[in-house]
Amino acid sequence: MATTKPAIAWLGAGLMGNPMAGRLLDEGYPVRVWNRTRAKAEALSSQGATVADSPADAVTGSDIVFTMLSDAQAVETALADVALSGKTLVQMSTIGPGENRRLAGQVNDAGGVYLEAPVLGSIPEARSGKLIIMAGGPEAAFAEVRPMLTCLGPEPRLIGSLGQASALKLALNQLIASLTVAFSTSLGFVEENGVDVDSFMEILRQSALYAPTFDKKLAKMQEHDYRNPNFPTEHLIKDIDLFKREARGLDTTMLDVLLQLYRRAQAGHGREDYSCVYDAVTGRC
Repeated sequence: MATTKPAIAWLGAGLMGNPMAGRLLDEGYPVRVWNRTRAKAEALSSQGATVADSPADAVTGSDIVFTMLSDAQAVETALADVALSGKTLVQMSTIGPGENRRLAGQVNDAGGVYLEAPVLGSIPEARSGKLIIMAGGPEAAFAEVRPMLTCLGPEPRLIGSLGQASALKLALNQLIASLTVAFSTSLGFVEENGVDVDSFMEILRQSALYAPTFDKKLAKMQEHDYRNPNFPTEHLIKDIDLFKREARGLDTTMLDVLLQLYRRAQAGHGREDYSCVYDAVTGRC
């Protein structure tokens, strides 16, 4: 006997939301998609998505609601007129632990259930279903949506209570920001002194200092071409700022320098890939 899959409302069809919703459609889930820019949601109609006129329209008749939006304000705005009583909300946007707890309070007061589930990975991993998914919240809610999360990443993990998964996500994104600036500084120094970059990379790859992200961003940095971003600079700036605001007992002086460099890069490159910070480090912008 066939099992009917739960109906899904998907709010946010941007760079990450589009391929993620597409994965669920490919697995046979009925999905109603809303996006502020309707054309982005309509791009999923060929895969079987129903395009909704509003968040409330998307949520009507759904069992599970997913959000993949730019920040906490966008999530709160999208949910403002949505009836969530009896529904499970899976909040996948990268927002702060405190913001998740505040939104959870609102959803719980409305009679819904809230689970945070931020992801690590970018567009290629979203398309291939290989995202790293970290969840925080009730075990029962995680068990309910785990089959859907498994479509997006092979091993979704319940980290702990609400706020802990988003804290872990921000900790990882802080590493993205720090490692990229550190690599940019070393690469710039090597080039400034006429050292062969291939030799530098060969030695780096053999050492304990190596991180795969260095090779992923090397070509963009050498070509100074940061178009078609997997992760726009403005989003990483938002995450660094979130980390700084949420880290109460740490010395975050280093983050001030990171924010200065990434903001300078953004001023020169707009919504391009965050690896454009290389141009800020090397004085090109």
